[in-house]
Amino acid sequence: MNKEELKKRTKAFAHKCVKIVKYLPNTYLGRHIQGQLVRCSTSVAANYRAACRSQSKASFIAKLSIVIEEADESHFWIEFIIDEKLILNQEISDLLSEADQLTAIFVSSRKTARKNLS
Repeated sequence: MNKEELKKRTKAFAHKCVKIVKYLPNTYLGRHIQGQLVRCSTSVAANYRAACRSQSKASFIAKLSIVIEEADESHFWIEFIIDEKLILNQEISDLLSEADQLTAIFVSSRKTARKNLS
């Protein structure tokens, strides 16, 4: 997968998260999760774009680390939604899988970048 495809994939992930939070209940917990998931999922896409524009390999690795943290946090909030049974449908399970896959892709990319830094 090239960087343009990954930019599109991370942006699509953010859009899906934004759409799914609309189905959360209008409660304190629902609103809290809405804010958290929107913030971290959109951060995955935004920080990956920033990583692609890095001025150095070290900067690229640092930005990828942020992307990994945000993708993992997105996974946490999606999993929390499932655990609390706030949304019950296949789309949320697919979103959880996508968060897993994106985290794995970026962890692998960071390992490769670190290896090439030496």
